[in-house]
Amino acid sequence: MSQLQQAAVSENTATPAAISHTNTGTWHAVCALEDIWPNTGVCALVEGRQVAIFRLQDDLLYAIDNYDPHSDANVMSRGIVGDLGGERVVASPIYKHHYQLSTGICVEDADIRLHTYAVELRDSAVWVQV
Repeated sequence: MSQLQQAAVSENTATPAAISHTNTGTWHAVCALEDIWPNTGVCALVEGRQVAIFRLQDDLLYAIDNYDPHSDANVMSRGIVGDLGGERVVASPIYKHHYQLSTGICVEDADIRLHTYAVELRDSAVWVQV
């Protein structure tokens, strides 16, 4: 496993208690890493679910629900990726609520949480577990 792959895997599995995804689903190849520009997201339809997959500048990968409950729209993959107090977040493009990429928790409303998914890089392909 390359350093890039190890970083992506370890970043998303470093604190399992804080991450809302489960490791019981099926893995799906969704795209090549080069299909996602750094610091942006893409949406993939996986087993009927819209999953927003983000690639950060350092090639770490995150996957969360594409659905924004505040705006009632599937838009999270179009959000702005950033950092709030050391936590990597995505801001919804509609009402600008910030969601932690590692946990899915809304910074402005901790009662709201998006589902997160395990994501890996395998031989230049992005895989998501749903």
